[in-house]
Amino acid sequence: MGWFELIVLAVVQGITEFLPISSSAHLILVPALTGWPDQGLAIDVAMHIGTLAAVMLYFHRETAAMVQGGFQLLRGNTQTSDARLALQVALATMPVVLAGFALASTVATDWRDPLLIAVTTIGFGVLLWVADRSVAAQTGLAFDRMTLRVAVLIGLAQALALVPGVSRSGITMTAALLLGFRREAAARFSLLLSIPTTAAAGTMAGVDLWQSGDAALQGDAIIAAGFSFIAALLAIAFLMSWLRRATFMPFVVYRLILGVFLLVWIYV
Repeated sequence: MGWFELIVLAVVQGITEFLPISSSAHLILVPALTGWPDQGLAIDVAMHIGTLAAVMLYFHRETAAMVQGGFQLLRGNTQTSDARLALQVALATMPVVLAGFALASTVATDWRDPLLIAVTTIGFGVLLWVADRSVAAQTGLAFDRMTLRVAVLIGLAQALALVPGVSRSGITMTAALLLGFRREAAARFSLLLSIPTTAAAGTMAGVDLWQSGDAALQGDAIIAAGFSFIAALLAIAFLMSWLRRATFMPFVVYRLILGVFLLVWIYV
């Protein structure tokens, strides 16, 4: 791919990864709408690594707490707040990992369909609107009220994000709102959930990329990771600031417009 196409895709990935509008849908649709060649798995992974670095930097205190909590769990200590956070994130991650292994071939082929993306973009946008109008979204539970049961329920919802257009951040934020958490708390837990799955996938694919010895591909991957990191960091800062004082409505409206546009593009 040329540098322009590469930078555009990286910025799109960085912006959409953590906003509730589905990054996977955008990465499928941009090449489909522009006629650009598919960026390939290596570039996809590089962009995810860039966004991973961004969320870990923004939530560096929570990331350190999860790491420390993980070591505490290995020593059998489950009573500290760090250990509980690590356990909550681990349990919430398991459903999507198991579903990903079971449905890997289907996700990579059958579900990369613009019509499916249009339907899920609209449908789950409406669901986000319903959740955003709940009383809990404004006066609900704070982040420190998260429990293991709620974390597992949010994790089950996260497994739906394997379907393009659903949006991993969107469905987890929606689930958290419906389970009684306020907007900022829902977004915070959703973004923390992105860390373990992205880290695992990025590590495995990064090793494969390095072993390939393809210097040109490695250079493209570095560019993609860098621009996605910058875009993601700005998007996270914007999202968290926005949700302290406003609603999810702009994202709902965007999803509806995008879904309708796709339906028109498909049928007209």
